Amino acid sequence: MSLESVPPKYAQLVQTLQRRIEAGDYPPGTLLPSENQLIQEFSVSRPTVVAALRVLREQGWIESQQGKGRFVRGRPAMASVEQKRPGQAYLTTPENDTTGDVVEVGAVTAPNRVGVLLDVSPKSKVFVRRRLIVRDAEPTELVSLWLPLDLSGGTDLTSGEPLRQGLREHLQARKGVRFDHIVEQITARMPSADEARQLGMPKNIPLLAVFGAVRDASGRPLAVVEVLLPANRHELEDAYPIT
Repeated sequence: MSLESVPPKYAQLVQTLQRRIEAGDYPPGTLLPSENQLIQEFSVSRPTVVAALRVLREQGWIESQQGKGRFVRGRPAMASVEQKRPGQAYLTTPENDTTGDVVEVGAVTAPNRVGVLLDVSPKSKVFVRRRLIVRDAEPTELVSLWLPLDLSGGTDLTSGEPLRQGLREHLQARKGVRFDHIVEQITARMPSADEARQLGMPKNIPLLAVFGAVRDASGRPLAVVEVLLPANRHELEDAYPIT
């Protein structure tokens, strides 16, 4: 079986629109084709188009004007091209902006890596909120938020419904905690049987596991974000200036 990675449809659409903007097909200041026009031209679903346009807006390629549509800004400065890291994106994006289901909430024994990152005693109980993200009608990532038990109380994180806020905003409002920075680690491993089932992937395809340890300004651990990505459906890209 080939391990060649094929980007999701929304990512392919992002790349195509970026190339057209750079080639001058969509000059700065002009109106981008509407959602319906993009759906018809590329034979994709509306959620795919919406996801692609959101990425372009976040990166600074386009801007939205209420009642008028989306206008081309052109290739953004390098600092704006940098995409949100997986952990950061999950913390800041409202859950109801992405399609998916909450598949687990509650207190569990902390896995070894999570326990170390949260600085809790071995076999301690921690809170987990896990979502299965779906794009183009296909599960693409399994995302878990791990918290000390005291940070989950008095929040909506125990609900099975998607939040209308980003997790960072919700925890700041409810618990008064301030996220300062994330220390991110990326590893590769084979999926467990349950992970392979949830993600609809063969057991012989590896996972990219992204761990983001969230800390306050003093360095105290507040949360851990774990993002599991099937390696045959994703590629991680970064952009940065050469100094």
